[in-house]
Amino acid sequence: MANASSISRSLRRSLAPDALHRLLLQRSRAFVTAECHRPVVLHKRGPDILHDPWFNRGTAFSMTERDRLGLRGLLPPSVVSSQQQIDRFMGDLKRLEQNARDGPSDTYQLAKWRILNRLHDRNETMYYKVLIDNIEEYAPIVYTLTVGAVCQNYSGLFRRPRGMYFSAEDRGEMMSMVYNWPADQVDMIVVTDGSRILGLGDLGVQGIGIAIGKLDLYVAAAGINPQRVLPVMIDVGTNNEKLLKDPLYLGLQEHRLEGEEYVEIIDEFMEAVFSRWPNVIVQFEDFQSKWAFRLLQRYRKTYRMFNDDVQGTAGVAIAGLLGAVRAQGRPMIDFPKQKIVVAGAGSAGIGVVNAASRTMARMLGNNEVAFESARSQFWIVDAHGLITEERVDIDPDARPFARRKSELTHQGLNEGASLIEVVKKVKPDVILGLSAVGGLFSKEVLEALKDSSSSRPAIFAMSNPTKNAECTPEEAFSIIGEKVVFSSGSPFDDVDLGDGKIGHSNQGNNMYLFPGIGLGTLLSGARIVSDGMLQAAAERLASYMKEEEVLQGIIYPPTSRIRDITKEVAAAVVREAVAEDLAEGYRDMDARELARLSEEETVDYVKNNMWNPVYPTVVYKKD
Repeated sequence: MANASSISRSLRRSLAPDALHRLLLQRSRAFVTAECHRPVVLHKRGPDILHDPWFNRGTAFSMTERDRLGLRGLLPPSVVSSQQQIDRFMGDLKRLEQNARDGPSDTYQLAKWRILNRLHDRNETMYYKVLIDNIEEYAPIVYTLTVGAVCQNYSGLFRRPRGMYFSAEDRGEMMSMVYNWPADQVDMIVVTDGSRILGLGDLGVQGIGIAIGKLDLYVAAAGINPQRVLPVMIDVGTNNEKLLKDPLYLGLQEHRLEGEEYVEIIDEFMEAVFSRWPNVIVQFEDFQSKWAFRLLQRYRKTYRMFNDDVQGTAGVAIAGLLGAVRAQGRPMIDFPKQKIVVAGAGSAGIGVVNAASRTMARMLGNNEVAFESARSQFWIVDAHGLITEERVDIDPDARPFARRKSELTHQGLNEGASLIEVVKKVKPDVILGLSAVGGLFSKEVLEALKDSSSSRPAIFAMSNPTKNAECTPEEAFSIIGEKVVFSSGSPFDDVDLGDGKIGHSNQGNNMYLFPGIGLGTLLSGARIVSDGMLQAAAERLASYMKEEEVLQGIIYPPTSRIRDITKEVAAAVVREAVAEDLAEGYRDMDARELARLSEEETVDYVKNNMWNPVYPTVVYKKD
């Protein structure tokens, strides 16, 4: 009897290329569409299943399944549907939100997180169904803003482990440690060292909460299978004196490693995870600036990895900046004409400037003149004022954008000029804040922006959490007026301007991009995450909004459309990976077959590979 490979070779010889392509696409679609519905073979029965959140479905087990899996008598006799389970949980949630508080320090949002986390511990499928169906309400609970409070209180909230912890004490052991994780396949890792959590500073091992929250959104937005994600904390100590003295702190109570010792630990971790899972994608999250760029440059050409704070933040900002150009009634190709003042020279700020200047240069022809022209459109202001070439000990990452002495003369500026001075003299189209300094865009700064050379200036107050936002939408609209385009990193309500007019508060949340970047990289099989793939993601997000929406000042879509947005962004990433000859394919879809897909077929391919929270058939098999 002919085997599968010989049959496949015969089909390739006998079918025309187009017919073969359609057959392969159908075969691939059938395979991936069935992923959530294929039977799951377990080597456990009875209570062991009920205690496993990956496979437990509680009272939704049918009588046949209860008999097959040794569950009869371990559950109430009534069998309910998954929707009935969700309805019951949502009813309980609404009643318990207030009652679940532990006291004055336990906020309303943190109470919601605690209730959702308990569901996560019991039944993962139902947890993600609730999250997906209520993403606008619960994304701010599992991610920003509430995840910041979770991280600050994680040692007290800890009930059961989730993810893996690698510490400075594990040097030399990581290659064996990765085999302690039960999953043979891991598609996505989010790793942090807890050194710079959401602008809250060094939270040490408690930063694991941000990795868990990010992966919840990879599952909810991108449809990454939750059994193939892994949150990771690399504990190299903490410089937070409060945590060093806290007897309940769960991490290493010693000061952070620095220098080559630190790098060696990250090297060992990367080698270990890619040794066990060669096709995994690693997203670096909330590393302090001095390491974020260095580690990105160290690994990005070797491993499938990216840094969301540097590259994801930059991509979302670029999409917003392109949207702001469209909001002026101009085409995106006019972006290189925008004058942009950036407040903040950390990893996020410089990451945005680098990516935005590359976007401008690409629009101008991608040559030396284009890059020089793009460079000249940015003015970077840090805690010491305007960065110029006269700055002593200038940060190497900021050096390319330091204003030159010849430029300063005709602008009437000098080294260390204040933000207000820069805004008054430059009259920028955009002021962009990634400073983590709440209220930095003061009344005086906003008043100065009223003299912008743009008929519709834009404000990007991108620092998280809310208390670190450079200004609020109320301040922006009340001082500058209804024409301003406003975006922030944290969520704010829209502003009622009177007479039926609304001042739209756009949230430039990284969740618009990082799920699609991860999913597109996975499904393309790209060897690395290239600048072109990140650029394609940002441009697709920018073009996602309809013209009439953008002209109203709406430059980002509602999070209720996050799975559709992610699907489109991921498809753009796949196509760019193919165009750059980086794609190696995924499962039965090899690189040549990916290259033959039309844009519409690529979107379908992505959609059919997105995991959905449905209960699969479960079958017991003895070891």
